[in-house]
Amino acid sequence: MNGPHDMGGMQCYGPVRPEVDEPPFHAEWEKRVLAYTLAVGALGQWNIDQSRSSRESLPPVTYLTSSYYEIWLRALEAYLLLRGMATEEELRTGRAQTPRADVPAAVPWQGLEAGFKAGTPYNRPTDSTARFSVGDRVRTKMINPAGHTRLPRYVRNQIGTIERVHGSFVFPDRNAATLTGTVDKTPEWLYTVVFDGKDVWGADTRDDVRVSVDAWEPYLAPAPGGAA
Repeated sequence: MNGPHDMGGMQCYGPVRPEVDEPPFHAEWEKRVLAYTLAVGALGQWNIDQSRSSRESLPPVTYLTSSYYEIWLRALEAYLLLRGMATEEELRTGRAQTPRADVPAAVPWQGLEAGFKAGTPYNRPTDSTARFSVGDRVRTKMINPAGHTRLPRYVRNQIGTIERVHGSFVFPDRNAATLTGTVDKTPEWLYTVVFDGKDVWGADTRDDVRVSVDAWEPYLAPAPGGAA
């Protein structure tokens, strides 16, 4: 969706000032928020793309005035409410007041640690053939989806070149589409597409600027002069 999270190329937000030797966490509560998110996510009530979509769906004022882990916490609370796993009163008081939601019981940390270390691969086999090859010229589609997407606004309707073919992976737009029923995990081919900085940012951009974006095949169409 075109939300406040998609800030690439936007002005008037001030310069980005990286923090020297930035620690992973700036406060103890941030550690707990990360732990809560991972632990509740392991119950299988939503996937990573739905979690991202929840963060993106926060009201713009809330999103832009919240720190990184405040955004994570607010999104987690939203999904706990949506799935009936907590009530507003329970979130406010921190005390359970209703019977436990009909979801799997919490898993002890020992049962989660190995899975977290191994990661969650999202590559999937497919019988389809990649439409594009390295060196092909492509144009990204002009889309304005209401739901989650991994195609940033600033590279929509832009011409770029396929630099790498990664393989087939779960398509985030469909993986985040719903919290009810079966999520569509049909894979799509994933590519790295390189754009000339002047095409994206305008004539004032330095000659050596390039922008690389990982883009799924549904985002792409052949460009004039492309080999696909």
